[in-house]
Amino acid sequence: METLGIDVGGSGVKGALVDLDRGDLASDRLRIPTPQPATPEAVLGAVGKIVDHFGWDGPVGCGFPGVVRHGAIHTAANLDPTWIGTDLREVLSRATACPVTVLNDADAAGLAEVRYGAGRGRRGVVLMLTLGTGIGSALFIDGRLVPNTEFGHLEIAGRPAEARASDRVREEKALPWKKWAERLDELLARLHLHLWPDLVILGGGVSKRHEKFIPLLTAPVEIVPAELRNRAGMVGAALAARELSEL
Repeated sequence: METLGIDVGGSGVKGALVDLDRGDLASDRLRIPTPQPATPEAVLGAVGKIVDHFGWDGPVGCGFPGVVRHGAIHTAANLDPTWIGTDLREVLSRATACPVTVLNDADAAGLAEVRYGAGRGRRGVVLMLTLGTGIGSALFIDGRLVPNTEFGHLEIAGRPAEARASDRVREEKALPWKKWAERLDELLARLHLHLWPDLVILGGGVSKRHEKFIPLLTAPVEIVPAELRNRAGMVGAALAARELSEL
């Protein structure tokens, strides 16, 4: 079964057809740089190009970097603030003439990892962090999603965690892996204190270099790299379009 999954990010808007039987992409992905400024009109134009590129007229899943409740956007820390209050599900459904499901982008990635990847078959409390332009989070209890956790905005040393430990910060400040791992460790220690997760999955593009930083982490919890990496957001969005249309 194929479904179109779209992942809206702070630096790029990506989409691909997803094979939900295999839990992987069924086509090459199309990536469009996120327009600047990333206003609703501009980003919707990029999403529309992806839908048109694939000639798609079925269900569409779309991950968005912010709090999403019943298809409406409530925060947009890494995009334009005019997104807040936008009913993305409604406007995207109207623009594409497709049934659309919208959810937080990290929640989408987490759904993919729990169904098909590093969290497959794991019970208890599973936490996924996506390390990219910001830090997204997805929390699962016995496989069930607790949506919109936004742990990347926890305050660490007087600043949001993602302002200290996102992959973008690592790149922009040219932080050595050890220094960056120390900052990430601070967040993981705080989350362990409050959540006591059984498993932490670290995703985002940097997860392909997990051997550089996961061995440096000291938080007292099992920590593993994501398996689907940058594909997870698209795969999870497509999965949500088929199974979680009420989000």
